[in-house]
Amino acid sequence: MDKVVEEGFDRLTELVTKTKLEQNAVLNKIAEGDAALLKKMIESVAPVISEAGQEFMLKAKQDSKGDLYDQKYYDFKMILLGKTEHPVEFRPDNPKKKVEQQYCVLSEKGELFELMFSNDGFIVDTYAAPLSIDDALEFYGYDILYMLFSAMREYSLAQQDLLDALNITLGFMQNNKE
Repeated sequence: MDKVVEEGFDRLTELVTKTKLEQNAVLNKIAEGDAALLKKMIESVAPVISEAGQEFMLKAKQDSKGDLYDQKYYDFKMILLGKTEHPVEFRPDNPKKKVEQQYCVLSEKGELFELMFSNDGFIVDTYAAPLSIDDALEFYGYDILYMLFSAMREYSLAQQDLLDALNITLGFMQNNKE
């Protein structure tokens, strides 16, 4: 191989390695502040949940066709931030109830919950387990930040330059996570 080509290849390999190290350092610095970022995003979005959020079912009965009736709902609204692929096996409030689906939600009061749905064939009910910011990030990852970012953008809760910076940061975090 030509000496110039070999030197160019070696230099390119050095630059790629150096860039990866710099990216990892930046990613670690961002990750150190991800809980603070999530907290600030929650504070920005929580005020609009009372108008833009949804009522989630607390409990309902299910007929033989699978249709629900006698539904009762939580007395506050929430927005969905994420869903786990692997729900816990049983609910913490009642170990006899198997968890069918499990979601991360944010209430209009600015509180994070894991909403756990159970179904015994007749009663469909949920349990809202309080969730800390650190646990939310650990269990649901950066997807919850993306959902909050989407809400901030949709409801114009931040200036455009902040939204642009968040978009770049979240994209960088997600790409380097994979």
